[in-house]
Amino acid sequence: MAALIRRKPEPGRDEIPPGTLYLLVLKTLATRGRLHGYEIAESIQSCSEDVLQIEEGSLYPALQRMLLKGWVTAEWGVTAGNRRARYYTLTRDGRKQLGIEVQQFERVMGAITRILQTA
Repeated sequence: MAALIRRKPEPGRDEIPPGTLYLLVLKTLATRGRLHGYEIAESIQSCSEDVLQIEEGSLYPALQRMLLKGWVTAEWGVTAGNRRARYYTLTRDGRKQLGIEVQQFERVMGAITRILQTA
């Protein structure tokens, strides 16, 4: 899954590690509940203290793939600003996938940490 932020990150912002976009979106929906795409991106940016910024060109294709996989459902609604938006909700399969994504991330981060500690 190649879903990253911007080609040249702004100072203070880093690229999302490859393969973690699903993890971030699933966790955001698990924590915050029903959200539209902009709210998902804003939540990730806010929780990361502005280090991570997900661009629309990465987020919306990932959400579409997640819909096809059955990890999220979507329905049209109206935002607080009275705009039409597609709202996403985590499914039971999405919660299971979140657990898988967390395990994979922890395994990879553990391996990277071991390498850094021996360097």
